[in-house]
Amino acid sequence: MKLSEDVSGPTVALKERAVLLFREHLGAVRRRTDRLFAGLMLAQWAFGILVALFVAPYGWGGKDGAPHAHVYAALFLGAALTVFPIALARWRPGDAATRHGVALAQMLWSSLLIHLTGGRVETHFHVFVSLAFLALYRDPWVLLSATCATIADHIIRGFLWPESVYGVVDPEWWRFLEHGFWVGILDMVLLHAGRGMRREMREVAVRRAELELAREREEEKSAALDRALRELSGFQEHLIRVEKLAAVGQLAASVGHELRNPLAAVRNAHAYLSRRLSRDVIGAADDPRVPQFLGVMERELGACAKIISDLLDFARERPPALQPCPLRPLVDEAIGVVPPRDGVRIINEVPESLPVPSLDKEQFRQVLVNLVQNAVEAMPTGRTGQVSVLAEGQDAGPWAIRVIDDGAGIPPDVLPKIFEPLFTTKTRGTGLGLAIVANMVQRHGGTISVRSEAGRGSEFHIHLPATAAAQAA
Repeated sequence: MKLSEDVSGPTVALKERAVLLFREHLGAVRRRTDRLFAGLMLAQWAFGILVALFVAPYGWGGKDGAPHAHVYAALFLGAALTVFPIALARWRPGDAATRHGVALAQMLWSSLLIHLTGGRVETHFHVFVSLAFLALYRDPWVLLSATCATIADHIIRGFLWPESVYGVVDPEWWRFLEHGFWVGILDMVLLHAGRGMRREMREVAVRRAELELAREREEEKSAALDRALRELSGFQEHLIRVEKLAAVGQLAASVGHELRNPLAAVRNAHAYLSRRLSRDVIGAADDPRVPQFLGVMERELGACAKIISDLLDFARERPPALQPCPLRPLVDEAIGVVPPRDGVRIINEVPESLPVPSLDKEQFRQVLVNLVQNAVEAMPTGRTGQVSVLAEGQDAGPWAIRVIDDGAGIPPDVLPKIFEPLFTTKTRGTGLGLAIVANMVQRHGGTISVRSEAGRGSEFHIHLPATAAAQAA
């Protein structure tokens, strides 16, 4: 159902939905009551036959010695009063004609039972019970039909055959008024109760309609949110592609720039050596610039190899191959790879008794090399300093590895960017070193953070969870 908003009060859609739900509920109740009376009719038929066989001879004692007429009445008249409402309940459940047909048959059943018992007062209570059952329809017109049928029966039979109604041959003429009065009292009680039940059903219908409308609104909001999320996801994918293309362009420019300088030095050295050797091969051995240019070529080719190696380390996504890896010897290997610098002391403070974690040895050595080399390069020229590598861990707990220097520190505006690829403050370098470190630590399931203070140094802190750095036997 299409909803229309009206914040000043209940919506038209809400009212229409509430009315529809109320009618559906009321129809279900009436169809259920039809089935109830269909079963009740069959039970009454069997009960009427038993009454005709065993009670009627005593109720009509002295008047008709043979019970057969009552048995026939219970059998055939009872069949007519039973089959008719059952057929209505079967073929037209919930219809107004069915309700009134059932009410008429039920009240005639009361008349028949009163007759079979010779007008006994106790049997008249069947009228009241029948009215109470008919009130389940929540239809005041059904009670009116049943009441009219009962009063008409009492008036007609009261004049024609009073003994079948009141049990006496000559009752007072106003006896039907007395019975009608009590039936009227019961009707008022049942009408009041039925009115209350219909009011409750309307309230329930309104609440159900409100819930349904609220659910529809939530579903519309959810659908709108899903569309927004899909659009956002598409936009993010587009943005990622754009960023990747930009990164590739920036990386290509950075690598090209970094390779151009060493390759230019190599080309110049090669040109000089070629000219020198073409002029005098033997005399070139005594030329002091030949070994100098050969050294330049070796150094610059090493720089090119370093750039390409960093690029490959950043691009590759090889998962770590964990194996037992003692930390202290690994730190010694990393320190041995870092070029020494005058005045800067590198100290391995990893305890020898530290348990052995499981790490990818090659990747983690690269992590330590990059961090230690950065720490050494962070030391101001002409100043002494110290770089320390520490580690701590427990058998079943997390691990922490720290690289601490007392260098110049990292400026606050630079600190948030140091792990971004291609970001560097150095005159030479691709800006991939710390990005490679962060990637390798993440592949181990760990995190890396940095704390720095200008003029007092920096501390890189690697945190590895217990599962990533599981203890080796």
